[in-house]
Amino acid sequence: MTICYNQQVAIVTGGATGLGRAHAMALAARGARVVVNDLYGAEQVVADIQALGGTAMADHANVSQPGQVTAMVERALAQWDRIDILVNTTAQSRGQSFSKMSLEDFSLVIDANLMGP
Repeated sequence: MTICYNQQVAIVTGGATGLGRAHAMALAARGARVVVNDLYGAEQVVADIQALGGTAMADHANVSQPGQVTAMVERALAQWDRIDILVNTTAQSRGQSFSKMSLEDFSLVIDANLMGP
């Protein structure tokens, strides 16, 4: 059985690294057009998808900011007229425990990991 997403449009948040990148690449390999959303590195994943014959676009919306998410959705709709799939893998980590984190870093982690989804 082959899983096929031909012509479907997927948004993958946190799509530049780790599981997000893996999801973006897998969806594209199965025919989906992919919005690779990440604050950093989305262009490389788009280039990797395109090199394999897939279709993708980069987007840098901060998922903890509703206005930026709305704009990302509007860009995807303008490009491909639909959105079928959302994979939310955005996660923020500052590589240290909460007790050692600045209030600013703590806010960034909470905004991305709790408010984003």
